[in-house]
Amino acid sequence: MSYAQRRVRRSPLLFTAPLVLLLLLVLVLIWESVRANLGAGAQGDWPWRLQLLDTEVLGSLLAVAAGGVLARAQYARTVRPYLGWRGTWVKGPLRGDTEAWRMGMLNGGQHIAAVESCDYAVVLAGGGSPSRPRWGDLSAVVAELGGAGMAVAEDFQFVEFGQGFPLVGTGTYETVLVGVFSPAFVERVDALYVRVRVTDVVGDTHERIGDCLRGAKVAAWAPLD
Repeated sequence: MSYAQRRVRRSPLLFTAPLVLLLLLVLVLIWESVRANLGAGAQGDWPWRLQLLDTEVLGSLLAVAAGGVLARAQYARTVRPYLGWRGTWVKGPLRGDTEAWRMGMLNGGQHIAAVESCDYAVVLAGGGSPSRPRWGDLSAVVAELGGAGMAVAEDFQFVEFGQGFPLVGTGTYETVLVGVFSPAFVERVDALYVRVRVTDVVGDTHERIGDCLRGAKVAAWAPLD
């Protein structure tokens, strides 16, 4: 499983449409170039007598379309979100004032992104392959954890992200809480995956998978600040 961020879809209106327009203009340019190299007699016959665009107008339109495609590509890279995860051991978020692993999600880019969907998958200790998770919504994961004998607010607590939830680009390591998990939870669960999809300001969709327990087992007995 790859934890790297990837772009899963581009905006049909803001990406596909300009490219289609540019391709059509290139085809018109090829037509007019072939037509211009024919003899005067051939240009009077069908279909070569069909002139689609004046050469000067066509050149201007091509320059504008190519510039628009390049500008859009550069702008999309500028406003691209950079999704990340950060976890640490803290005191007191669960019942009993016990230590808990706090996992947060962040957008390290400079612009806002809206959550499109958020899926979860849990791999219990000795209960499956972490490389082939079974994805589901939050309620399904909570039910599976409850069936394994773990309780909400005692062993774990999640924050649910609805569609359209804004992830503000801060350019820092400031996180939005995803969930908190007790030491017993960390011992009994091999992996807890979150797959989040967000849409940026130009309409492109990005996806990243994070393991909420990544680093928790290594830092389980490290002293708190």
